[in-house]
Amino acid sequence: MRYLILAAMTAAALGVEPAAEVTLTSVRRVHVDRLGGGETASHLRDMLIAALHRTGLFVVTENPETADAYLRGSAEDLIFTEVTQTSDGISGRDQIGVGSTSSRSTSGRFTGSVSVSDREATRSQHRKHEAAAAVRLVAKNGDVLWSTTQESLGAKFRGASADVADKITRQLTRDVERLRNGRAALK
Repeated sequence: MRYLILAAMTAAALGVEPAAEVTLTSVRRVHVDRLGGGETASHLRDMLIAALHRTGLFVVTENPETADAYLRGSAEDLIFTEVTQTSDGISGRDQIGVGSTSSRSTSGRFTGSVSVSDREATRSQHRKHEAAAAVRLVAKNGDVLWSTTQESLGAKFRGASADVADKITRQLTRDVERLRNGRAALK
């Protein structure tokens, strides 16, 4: 406690205001850092910037020095082929044989054979697209203000990366609005 009082008195004597605590609702300017995860992560970063800008929740800045907080994390966008193979079959076989021999040179012989077989094999290939991102909003002092992980196999009218960017911004918007409404209700 003494330290806090001493720090406040020193700051007042020097004319320096103590730094205000940064909260998720006080963030106004955000810089989206490069995302880890390779070449596809930079594409998702661009989509994230566009989606954040559309919300109007923050000013998205390219200058990290003017930002209140930084959006950091990693992302991956994979395109792969899923192969499925199935094989079904049925088979049946039957054989009948009758024979007779006599010493008077009479002989009789009856033979029969039945065979049934059916086999079906299918192979299908489906091209799949999957994107995932884990991001966090970090204050200048290093405090994590918010985080989320989102995944997508693509939406009906947009690709997997665009869907992940949209899910992240929707989650962030919901969380900020929930905090703002909760604070307004407390006052």
